Amino acid sequence: MGDAPPKSSVYCESGLNTAAFFQGLRICSPCIVPPEKHVPDSGNPSETDFDTLRTRHYNATIVDRIDCHENLARFRIRPDDGVPRFQAGQYVTLGLGNWEPRLEGTQDENLPEKKLTRVVKRAYSISCPLLDDEAQLAPNHSVDYMEFYVVLVRAADRPDKAPPALTPRLFCLGKGDRIAIGKKIVGTYTLGEIQPDATVLMLSTGTGEAPHNAMTATLLDAGHRGRIINACCVRYLRDLAYHPQHRSLMEQFPNYRYLPCTTREDINLDPSLPGYVGKQYIQDFFTSGQLAEAADDPISPTNTHVFLCGNPDMIGYVPPGAPAPEKPGMLPLLEAAGFRHEIHGEGPGRIHFEKYW
Repeated sequence: MGDAPPKSSVYCESGLNTAAFFQGLRICSPCIVPPEKHVPDSGNPSETDFDTLRTRHYNATIVDRIDCHENLARFRIRPDDGVPRFQAGQYVTLGLGNWEPRLEGTQDENLPEKKLTRVVKRAYSISCPLLDDEAQLAPNHSVDYMEFYVVLVRAADRPDKAPPALTPRLFCLGKGDRIAIGKKIVGTYTLGEIQPDATVLMLSTGTGEAPHNAMTATLLDAGHRGRIINACCVRYLRDLAYHPQHRSLMEQFPNYRYLPCTTREDINLDPSLPGYVGKQYIQDFFTSGQLAEAADDPISPTNTHVFLCGNPDMIGYVPPGAPAPEKPGMLPLLEAAGFRHEIHGEGPGRIHFEKYW
């Protein structure tokens, strides 16, 4: 969801309070140089006009920004009217005006003046902080903001596609800045009815982990007794923005397993290294039996609910009549193992999936 990243990824003069931005910026790794801002041309509508548009359209405030690296961040956003009730796995739209500056180093966007006053909106799954300041479980109902896990898309992945519209603007913002958020939280990619002793298997790529973080916290908070397995594939370990939180949760909850996979670390590419494992795609991790072994669970359709979110190649949905890809995704692999994909229905053995972009 949001600005679609290329398939290879797992991933101001604007009236902004830059002092608040630098005060609110928190960095995981490595040290990040404050972003350069691209100032709108002087011939465009005045800054006073933009302030009026912000007042009219923006209804939420960024209360924190946590950067993992220069292209990956967690944004915590508090709606003016408070956070409505929602289910783990659902999504909402975020929006910014086309008048807002774009981050230096992102693809140029040439908009006609009549479009400068419009608000661009993109849907994002709601993630979860996972832990509070005391390193205790923090499900979404325990905080007064919504958290979003966002990758910066610097350019379109094809020359015939429009430049990414939202994230180059979003990454100019920080703590205290204003933004538009949808009034309705929607989506059917939710936990549904899951038996307390069932195994829950969540497979994702990159920021597709976001709804699974919310689901994980919900299950743990409810005292779920069955195995909870959360596997995520990224290019590099640095692309795992929640890795420390997941490690802490595994220490606190014996039934929880977080299994990160990488594809571009040295151990994925250099066979001469002692720890060489090759590229660890989710599909290979599953079919090799390594996932079941690492999770200490047989991954049986008799008691397992499966959730898939992320890169369409990983999910592997093939529309009726379309040719099957050379490398199958998880849907056909799971179906071959006895799981079933049903749009409606409950019970173990069912595959749920979210088309993330």
